[in-house]
Amino acid sequence: MKLITLLLIAVAMVAGVIASAAERHGHAHQEGTPIFVTKVPDGYRDWKLVSVAHEEGELNDIRAILGNDIAIRAYREGKLPFPDGAIIARLAWSHDASVENNKAFGRAQSFVAGVAKNGIQFMVKDSKKYASTGGWGFAHFNENDRTPADTEVLKKCFPCHQAIKDRDLVFTRYSP
Repeated sequence: MKLITLLLIAVAMVAGVIASAAERHGHAHQEGTPIFVTKVPDGYRDWKLVSVAHEEGELNDIRAILGNDIAIRAYREGKLPFPDGAIIARLAWSHDASVENNKAFGRAQSFVAGVAKNGIQFMVKDSKKYASTGGWGFAHFNENDRTPADTEVLKKCFPCHQAIKDRDLVFTRYSP
């Protein structure tokens, strides 16, 4: 009887150690889950326009926000949170005065997109893969060679977007 009791205790201890290790491993795996998108989505330049914006300050750019079909459908239906598969792109250019337009208007009042700047950014919705960042994966690529930005740059995305968690972390509103 003592041998069976000792054997049961040993089995219980081994099971406890295995369960504890599995729990720790699962937690470490969750923290190691990628939150950054490493590939530029195909065909993004053909996506529909969500809205445009002008950023001042250090960014000082004008930008177009584009959405794939899933994102556009969610925007149009006012669906929050965005469904998995939604992708939002941000393209930016310098904010340049238009000499030609200003000449036609007779005064300085017109600005146009100049050179591409501040990279190409994406938000990709996958509630399981990117669970640790509100269901969104973030990407920033150099517009010239499409290399991903450094991890340190990307670590700033989620904390900034958390300020608007009631809008599923998305700053841009749809402009029909």
